[in-house]
Amino acid sequence: MWFYSFAKAIVSPLYRIGFRLRVEGLENVPREGSVILCANHASLHDPLMVGVAAPRQVHFMAKEELFRIPGLRTLIRWLGAFPVKRGHPDRAALKQAIKVLQEGGCFGVFPEGTRARDDHLGKAQPGTAYLALKTGATVIPVGVSSSYRLFQPTLVRFGKAVDLSAYKTDRLTSDVLELAGGAIMAAIGSQLDGTVRRA
Repeated sequence: MWFYSFAKAIVSPLYRIGFRLRVEGLENVPREGSVILCANHASLHDPLMVGVAAPRQVHFMAKEELFRIPGLRTLIRWLGAFPVKRGHPDRAALKQAIKVLQEGGCFGVFPEGTRARDDHLGKAQPGTAYLALKTGATVIPVGVSSSYRLFQPTLVRFGKAVDLSAYKTDRLTSDVLELAGGAIMAAIGSQLDGTVRRA
């Protein structure tokens, strides 16, 4: 935790000045308890922008290739990240995310699973909805609106919690997860101000 706070103290001014970062909706993020921050994904800057803007430590999944790089592996672990294998369901990563949430942590995720290739939000992968419905964590939609150009305005907006009560069922079928994922993506879309670009 101390290292995360230390790193955030260094990175935060760089983003707040370099990308003119503005934050809205912090009152919507619970300061305690399990929370999933669900954001759109257009750039490699997004995890840092969400982490800088959020009022508590955010744990992210990171592609496993990064954990093969000496030094970087240690750094991102200290920041609370854990590896995920891309391209197919990773049960170990899913279990780690559930553990973070069961311990009352804050988990950051990009439901689309990868960076979008155009100016439209993609379809949510089922994992995010599964985590939310499985753990009962509060789901907060996050909109990152940015040109990703230096000294151009960036807005990170945290919305009100997504109501997924209609999708809570004994069997989390693919249809249920798709509908819940759609609700999450719609909530994310409502937080965007129309200036999203792909970087």
